[in-house]
Amino acid sequence: MRVKAILSSKGSSVVTVTPETLVSDVVRTLAEKSIGAVVVDDSAGGVAGILTERDVVRALASHGCGALDEPASAFMTREVVTAGFEDTVDEIMDRMTRGKFRHVPIMDGDRLAGMISIGDVVKYRMDQIEAEASAMRDYIATA
Repeated sequence: MRVKAILSSKGSSVVTVTPETLVSDVVRTLAEKSIGAVVVDDSAGGVAGILTERDVVRALASHGCGALDEPASAFMTREVVTAGFEDTVDEIMDRMTRGKFRHVPIMDGDRLAGMISIGDVVKYRMDQIEAEASAMRDYIATA
């Protein structure tokens, strides 16, 4: 299955912030929306970085509470691994596993078009396994 199929079932909305958004506001957004990451957008609708829960924890560990008064750009991951609509779920899983991250922004050319999390990938895999098991049961029942 391709990334496009996951986005069509889950939706393509992405929570974004500007590089100037304070980390305290990002933390509030993460909590209010029950998400684990926000994309830090550039002025052209692309990706300047990503700020995750892990980034916030590292910032607090190294800078204390003062990190909350800093901009997202101070602690965001700048080298963001992205994917496109035609990438497969297996490719995304491999990137996440090798890079030890849980969120992948999906790009349509230079434009941010969605986000896939490890939770989305796990849900897809579970649905796939369930469908295969159901097909196998149906096959056995009619054999």
